[in-house]
Parts: sequence; C-alpha cells; structure tokens
Amino acid sequence: MARGDLFAAACPSRAVLQHVTSRWGVLVLATLLVEGEQRFSVLRRRIGGVSEKMLSQTLKELEGDGFVLRLVQPSVPPQVAYRLSPQGRRVAALVRELVDWIEASMPAIEQARSLQPARVAAALK
Repeated sequence: MARGDLFAAACPSRAVLQHVTSRWGVLVLATLLVEGEQRFSVLRRRIGGVSEKMLSQTLKELEGDGFVLRLVQPSVPPQVAYRLSPQGRRVAALVRELVDWIEASMPAIEQARSLQPARVAAALK
C-alpha cells in the first residue's frame, strides 16, 4: 500500500487528517487516551459543548479510520463503550502532546492576542 500525500488534492489521507484534527476529534482522542474506555454519555459530559450528533459522527469517523473501537456489551439494554485501538493510542499520544503544548502556552498566546489590535492599527498607518 502506498504512503499518503496530504498535499495532493485527491489524497484520502486528508479525510483522516480532518477526523483527527477536528475540534471534536482532538478532544475524543485526548479523553480516551487519558481516561481510558468510556461510555457515550460519559464522553459527552466530559467533552463540554459537544452535541450528541457531533459526538456520534466523530466517533463513527474515528472508528472508520481504525482509531476507536466500539464495544457493545450484551445486556438489556445493550451498553456501548469506546476505547482507543493500538493505532488510536499512537495518534492520540501525538494529539495529546499538541493539547498539552497549547494549554501550557496559553499565557503567551493570550498576550499575543491582546497585542493584535495594536499591530493591525500600526500596519494601517
């Protein structure tokens, strides 16, 4: 199987990149990496602001890419949980590193944001 080329317009790896780096994809991967196997309702509560529809869609995309495993436990009613596959743990670790960097860098990012209006005004002079 050939390696993907993200810079090629028709490369299917672009869809995988979108699934992994979308707002909800990042949060699902990071949550499952840190907290382990989770039921849908627990994931939804943990990931503030995600709708049921978006969480369901994100989980299906990540499952389709082989990063998330959907586990149906035989009970009445059936209980469904999600966990990372081995490949999912690898990509989630990379995503988690980015998440950690962003969280640690927020003071500098906020400072840069506060200076932005002055930069724009100076550029317009």
